[in-house]
Amino acid sequence: MRRRLIYIRDFLGHRSIQTTEIYARADSKQKREALESVYVDVIPQKNKERSWEKNHTLKDFLKSLG
Repeated sequence: MRRRLIYIRDFLGHRSIQTTEIYARADSKQKREALESVYVDVIPQKNKERSWEKNHTLKDFLKSLG
């Protein structure tokens, strides 16, 4: 287990193995809550106009390239 923690420490850029051990000991609920707190929906929703689609000048420029 210690060898894996050293690899994970290096991958995450932690200075100390103790920092990595904190994350290794976190239970699944804590990990899920941490991920949910920083989650950003990067997949656009269907039928939702994106901000660039409202920019008619940009759309005209892009059409002129084709």
